[in-house]
Amino acid sequence: MSGMIFFEIAKRNIRIHMLRSSLAMLGIIIGVVAIASMGILGNSMVLAVSDSLRTVGDSVIVTPHVGGTNHGFGGGTGGSSSLSISEQDYQQIQRVSAPNVAIPVLQTSDRMKLGVGTDDIVAPIYGLNPDDVPDLLKLKEGGYSRGNSGCLVGSKFADDHKIKVGTRIAIGTDGTKGTLRVTGIIEERGMAFDVSTDSAIVVTKDWFDTAYNRSDYDKVVIKVKNLDDLPTVKTAIEKQMNRRDTTVDVMDTRKTMDTIFAAFGQITTFVTAIGGISMIVAGVSILNIMMMSVTERIKEIGIMRSIGAQKQEVMWMFLYEALILGIAGSLIGGVLSLLGGYAISSMMLQTTKYLFVPSSLINIVYGVSFGIVVCLVCGIYPAWRAANLNPIDALRHE
Repeated sequence: MSGMIFFEIAKRNIRIHMLRSSLAMLGIIIGVVAIASMGILGNSMVLAVSDSLRTVGDSVIVTPHVGGTNHGFGGGTGGSSSLSISEQDYQQIQRVSAPNVAIPVLQTSDRMKLGVGTDDIVAPIYGLNPDDVPDLLKLKEGGYSRGNSGCLVGSKFADDHKIKVGTRIAIGTDGTKGTLRVTGIIEERGMAFDVSTDSAIVVTKDWFDTAYNRSDYDKVVIKVKNLDDLPTVKTAIEKQMNRRDTTVDVMDTRKTMDTIFAAFGQITTFVTAIGGISMIVAGVSILNIMMMSVTERIKEIGIMRSIGAQKQEVMWMFLYEALILGIAGSLIGGVLSLLGGYAISSMMLQTTKYLFVPSSLINIVYGVSFGIVVCLVCGIYPAWRAANLNPIDALRHE
């Protein structure tokens, strides 16, 4: 008998039991949407974090060890505080990390006024050598500060307070630390392990020394030219600076990023697995419906077998039903998962720019494929049972 006949019979049975079939497809749709949407969200989170950290993945960051003692880093004679890095210690770090650029960073926060009649605000302040700034920060507009009367501001700081190049900022309560002119606005950097400048201002090291009367550094950032050298640079600094006591902490940002991405990958796998559970529940529903269909059509199966239908043809008739339900439900779920991914990305990430990248869209393919496979697998046993019914017993069935 022609295979198309059995395909048409399968479609007819789905139409006859439309409500039951629709409910089964609804389970598949929900499962596909859950799997694909969670996969899209997880991938979008990884891409968002990757973009935010793209500027700091080439760095080694040296900070004072909080539990350290006042022995001086690396056994040096500087006698520096455990909460700062002395100029002598910086020179040692610079020497062992060469030829890579080692950038010393001063950091504090202070009150400041952005104009006459405005309220004071509190913001982070970074002090950097003017020659080091281009190696660490890129400007969106304006120019780098060379003299002690200028400063740079982060892009979010500029947007929040409507600051433009040329704006003057009075530092300290009532401007006691002096007034600086904004010479440039820094490109948005997102999350950063080295200096988080988006909501901060950047001044010269000399101005910082004069205003706050300290020259020891809060951290040193080493920009490594060859990413493969990151572990080597990190190890060299640790050996030099922590010979007698653990006086500095050295962080390899790429390794930290890998750890973050691995954690996000585990989260994505977990939430996708939750979506997979709903798909398995839908598969059980398909199995139940197919078993009901076999029971209801025992006599019909007996008639088919008595007029020459083969076992495999009867089996395919029921597999066609499972495939029709699986393909229809999975495709509808795939389309709806785009809307689900859009909604979830908008709510949780406030952006949908990662929705249509290949690594996100592939999750829809995975969800649709999984839905079809689950339906097919859950239809195999009922189809096998129908094909192996004894024709004589089937004809006698009431």
